[in-house]
Amino acid sequence: MALQKSPGGSIFPYYYKSGELFGLHLGSFFGNETALLERMRAEEEFIRMMNHPLPLWIDLYEDRLTDGFLVEFLKSMVRLQSYIPRLAIVGCSRLDRWRMNRIAKKNGLRLEMPVRFFSDPEEAKTWLVSERK
Repeated sequence: MALQKSPGGSIFPYYYKSGELFGLHLGSFFGNETALLERMRAEEEFIRMMNHPLPLWIDLYEDRLTDGFLVEFLKSMVRLQSYIPRLAIVGCSRLDRWRMNRIAKKNGLRLEMPVRFFSDPEEAKTWLVSERK
């Protein structure tokens, strides 16, 4: 597969430690939820268009994660489940993780793929390309 760039400028596929993954950069939108949602939707469409399942790491550093955004984010991940064998989320606080889990349960949004939260992107990428699930 030829290297392509996503709407956010991420290389697809991204080669890391003898594996392939995709990095979704949704960080640094701070309180601009409209721009964050627009980027997320564009990236979702890109992933669908590529039709090449890859482990995914998502950067949410420096974003204010509202309940509304978290609902839309979780819905997006549910729609993309067949394209994402593993999901690493980087940059969420413990409170945001708790809120995300609470919102998922409240809205009946279940992610079937393995999901882990990380503070270090390198650890997230290493987990995504490791053999262990």
